Amino acid sequence: MKIRILLVDDEKEFVETLAERLRTRGFYVATAFSGDEALETSKKFNFDVTILDVQMPGMSGIEALGAIKKLKPLTEILMLTGHGTIETAIEGMKLGAFDFLLKPCKIDVLLEKIDGAYERKSEHEERIRKAMVDKLSTSPMSILE
Repeated sequence: MKIRILLVDDEKEFVETLAERLRTRGFYVATAFSGDEALETSKKFNFDVTILDVQMPGMSGIEALGAIKKLKPLTEILMLTGHGTIETAIEGMKLGAFDFLLKPCKIDVLLEKIDGAYERKSEHEERIRKAMVDKLSTSPMSILE
């Protein structure tokens, strides 16, 4: 199964170029050009990893991070910025970001982070599945709850 990525940045040329580079490597990539658009897209589709710019007009990347994690807690988020500060990175990590990368980021580094984020999401999903199976095996009537 292809890893599903939502790429969010207000720099349209950057988004289109990076999306194409990721698609050629076998990823499914959707794009958004604002935090609001990212949130609306996240409501409609399930993504494994969201790559989110920190500084965007309107809803900031940090605000979008919080909203997306609230809506889809298992989606892993990579924060990407050309204007990184330690404070912003700490805030993003507290809100549940998987990692924080500075632009320009080498594609190999980004691919490694995407793989790590996807692996963490998969591990969380597997733990949830096991917990559900355990619950059903110890209490079959729980399926009716």
